[in-house]
Amino acid sequence: QVVFALNQTLLQQESLRAGSFQIPYTTEDLIKHYNCGDLSSIIFNHDTSQVPNFINATLPAHERITAQEIDSYFRQELIYKRNERMGRRVKDLLEEYPDKSFFFAFGAGHFMGNNTLIDVLRKEGYEVEHTPAGQAI
Repeated sequence: QVVFALNQTLLQQESLRAGSFQIPYTTEDLIKHYNCGDLSSIIFNHDTSQVPNFINATLPAHERITAQEIDSYFRQELIYKRNERMGRRVKDLLEEYPDKSFFFAFGAGHFMGNNTLIDVLRKEGYEVEHTPAGQAI
């Protein structure tokens, strides 16, 4: 699976360089949507937006199954479990020090797709509020 994932990633990078494949958004788009608090935008609304896309229709059936397994593994390990761990750490701090105030800052990856850090904390009963760029806290 590692060799397959590496080959697919390299093929995708070669397609990017050749101009036959384009990422649907730029780094500037990510920054703009993040700063505007537009976390429900199409850019942030994909489970696999942080993970290389291994699944494509041109793969033979047995390779497509491998691609789906890898995609599922990455989504679970790199997105869902990471946000669960981070949410648990935040919750533990808040419960351990209930009389203290906290400020948490996270990278954009914690807010992308489903099962975000915000989703995890809201499931735990916390009210989470976005503070737009430039707004005084």
